Amino acid sequence: MAIDLAEFANVKNVKYFMISYTDLFGGQRAKLVPAQAIGAMQHEGAGFAGFSTYLDLTPAHPDMLAVPDTSAVIQLPWKRDVAWVPGNLMMDGKTVDQAPRNVLNRLIKTAASEGMHVKTGIEAEFFLLTPEGDKISDEYDTATKPCYDQQAIMRRYDVIAEICDYMLELGWGPYQNDHEDANGQFEMNWEFDDVLATADKHSFFKFMTKSVAEKHGLKATFMPKPIEGLTGNGCHAHISVWDAPGDKSKTNVFADSQKDLGLSDKGLNFLGGIMKHASAMAAITNPTVNSYKRINAPRTMSGATWAPNTVTWSGNNRTHMVRVPGPGRFELRLPDGAANPYLLQAVILAAGLDGVRTNADPGKRYDIDMYAEGHKVRGGPKLPLNMLDAIREFDKNKGLKKALGDEFSNAYVKLKMKEWNSFSSHFSVWEKENTIDI
Repeated sequence: MAIDLAEFANVKNVKYFMISYTDLFGGQRAKLVPAQAIGAMQHEGAGFAGFSTYLDLTPAHPDMLAVPDTSAVIQLPWKRDVAWVPGNLMMDGKTVDQAPRNVLNRLIKTAASEGMHVKTGIEAEFFLLTPEGDKISDEYDTATKPCYDQQAIMRRYDVIAEICDYMLELGWGPYQNDHEDANGQFEMNWEFDDVLATADKHSFFKFMTKSVAEKHGLKATFMPKPIEGLTGNGCHAHISVWDAPGDKSKTNVFADSQKDLGLSDKGLNFLGGIMKHASAMAAITNPTVNSYKRINAPRTMSGATWAPNTVTWSGNNRTHMVRVPGPGRFELRLPDGAANPYLLQAVILAAGLDGVRTNADPGKRYDIDMYAEGHKVRGGPKLPLNMLDAIREFDKNKGLKKALGDEFSNAYVKLKMKEWNSFSSHFSVWEKENTIDI
């Protein structure tokens, strides 16, 4: 529902609005607009030079306008005279088709036209580091198996509780917080929602977590593998499809009590699309060079990476790329903390919708421990070994690219290849240590 931002400011005592958008690399960009100027800005949008951020635009392009989606406005709980509102990017009166939130909005409309309303929940993992980002902030967090460590989470109670209190205030329905499998790592969970609402919350959560951590003299990072030898930051997505959006939904289309694992034929087909496109999806769900240090990692200090490296699915078994933890939904364990909140949801929709349209078969279900017995899976597709392989898989997947939109797909491949080439030309310490005497 549209909200008059000037009235919102008056009622909530808001002095400034952050009109925000997320670029192709997940960077959050914003203009700080005084409340006195928000009336015109609400309709016209805040102006940006698109070339200055990670979008495939040049300095010659006209102003790019972020038109606020007023229904998603959030007053900052930690700085109440400021409100954040995501914007949809426009240029010359037309939608910027490569913009992540626009890509997701288009796929939501496509899904709705086919009678599907996708809902997701995400599990956001992050590390709390020293301000310099060079080590774990809690010097006593040294256990070999630190997952659910009672003492460790209480030593960071001030940060975790403050973030959770804000989510409660915002009505997100947070329901648990814990110390995760790596030293210095935490996870916070809130209720699932329509994919756009989940993407906006995910985007805001990252902003909020970083801001609260900084307030406490710490650095929060969602980097996939910030500490060598420790478990990386995942961003698992729980996926279901409903008969209607929001509060109007009554029937979970994925649920069927007569089927194995309680997953309906349509749910299996949607899963089949995820399995079919997994290797190409990785370019978006695992978008950085560092991402492949997580999904192709050797055994960590705790004994497991908790990340997949093969395209397999299972019942309630966390060693696979997809698990079905209960009736009517499944969990995609591939994404990591670097995933763009909007593109993550968009690529799930694109792959799943294709699966439903084509009656895709997810393939054989495996219930083995993939970490111990993965070699028994004959011919199981391996996930990409690095970002270049992932980009190439995405670039040759014409169906997925078309579903996401040609403008977006071409821009994404172009900028990601530029990023890979920058990485490849970088001289590392490892090179000197291992090849200087050759």
